[in-house]
Amino acid sequence: MSLIEGRTLGEVRRPLELDTDVVIVGSGASGAVVAAELAEAGQKVVILEEGPHLAPAELARMRPSETMRKGWRESGMSFTVPMGDTPAINLMVGRCVGGSSVMTGGVCFRTPDHILNEWVSELGLSGLSPELMTPYFEEVERRCHIELVPEHMRSRSTVLYGQGAERLGYSLAPNHRNTKDCDGCSRCNFGCPHGAKWSVDLTYLPRARAAGAEVFSDALVEKILLHGDQATGVSGRLLDSEGKPGRRFVVRARRVVLACGGMHTPRLLQDSGIAERLSAVGEGLTLHPSMRVMARFDEPVYGWRGALQSAHSEAFIDERITLMSVFVPTGVLAATLPGIGNSHKRRAEMAPYLAVFGGMIHDDPGGRVLSRRSPLGFLLGKTEPVVTYRMSQRDRQAVSRMLRILAETFFAAGAREVFLPILGGPPGFPESGLTADELRRVDLDKIPSQRFECASQHPLGSARMGLSADDAVVDQRGQVFGLRELFVVDSSILPTSLGVNPQVTVMAMATRLAHQLRERSLPIRM
Repeated sequence: MSLIEGRTLGEVRRPLELDTDVVIVGSGASGAVVAAELAEAGQKVVILEEGPHLAPAELARMRPSETMRKGWRESGMSFTVPMGDTPAINLMVGRCVGGSSVMTGGVCFRTPDHILNEWVSELGLSGLSPELMTPYFEEVERRCHIELVPEHMRSRSTVLYGQGAERLGYSLAPNHRNTKDCDGCSRCNFGCPHGAKWSVDLTYLPRARAAGAEVFSDALVEKILLHGDQATGVSGRLLDSEGKPGRRFVVRARRVVLACGGMHTPRLLQDSGIAERLSAVGEGLTLHPSMRVMARFDEPVYGWRGALQSAHSEAFIDERITLMSVFVPTGVLAATLPGIGNSHKRRAEMAPYLAVFGGMIHDDPGGRVLSRRSPLGFLLGKTEPVVTYRMSQRDRQAVSRMLRILAETFFAAGAREVFLPILGGPPGFPESGLTADELRRVDLDKIPSQRFECASQHPLGSARMGLSADDAVVDQRGQVFGLRELFVVDSSILPTSLGVNPQVTVMAMATRLAHQLRERSLPIRM
């Protein structure tokens, strides 16, 4: 793998300059796919990744907290700025070679047919019908070894929840994940230490490298270079071992492909002055706001024994709710329990008796990505883009509904008490779990949204695909409106929220766009 890593930057004595056919900004689920396809078609490809390279052997030596510091953006401490009655949402985004695919739970769903049909019928995106997208889904599933999680891989936490669901009249279905020989260590969100999760650093990037593509880590792209209305490359700075910008670099290219995700693609378009001509840049962000409920049982659960995300339920999909199994390492789990000092210590000692289940909302587009150079970014002293988010009224109602479903299902399974993701505890029950009777007395709709603990790993739609520059950023080929040889292929182009984990959607869309780019002649060098 051709890498510039932090420890070698001191050897660089002058600005780095490269020439290539295609430069791809971002090495995650979309960038790696496009890189492999174009390199195998004979094009000279350079991939630039802001984060470090973290191999499975290195991840195996790290504690979860260390993985967060090294592999997650802002050490996993990125938050949205809440607008109105909205929770502050923790944005957990990968920042390493392989991007967020290294740090996901590996859950792999196709885009639901009703979403694709909506994109065709309501948005006019005729190339995205279920029939036309099926070959790309199949290709991704084959290359990433997507398989059903067998029931024996379900943790006791998930099994208990499933028993409660059956008693309430609904059921769990197995997840599809990009795994092979998974041993159920429940470390997926912190990088698989065994290489059992087939993230793109182990699948598509090796293909790209074998075909001649070069991958540079620790390379922060700051600006897209333009000559008139044509993109001609990118510039930025190499990062040292502490992540501080150092020597400058320039990559001149015949084609520029942005694959840096729902937060940083709009940031790069803004910092390059391109957003001034496209009002939709940074607008319409969706996040799949996610929450989880913990439950204490009388018998030990040992919920960390099994696949981290093994099952889900679409029983409430008509209410825009997808329920999903999850269990994080006990150190992280214990830190989220209520209490201070000795009271928190007593709660943390309950970890072996805790079960966890979560869910996410198929949300309305309430987010906005602002440049770090915006007035709000300056006020907050941000070095990252600023993400604001306003939760719609129907999404807020769905949150209350989802939390009550999760809690009641655990009680149906025999839980002694539940812990809702409410900072400071529910009104009248501070630092306390709730019994079934106490839960009935809690009006979730009246709790200020700012008190909910909420997270997202799915920033989507901030440079959305459409038919016109009036309300979109790229056309159906992924080309930025009004500019030649500048393409976007990542999650930012998805027109709406999905209601399911987006990894396969992103990779299938990138495959579709890469196949089109393979057939598109490269321009003469400027």
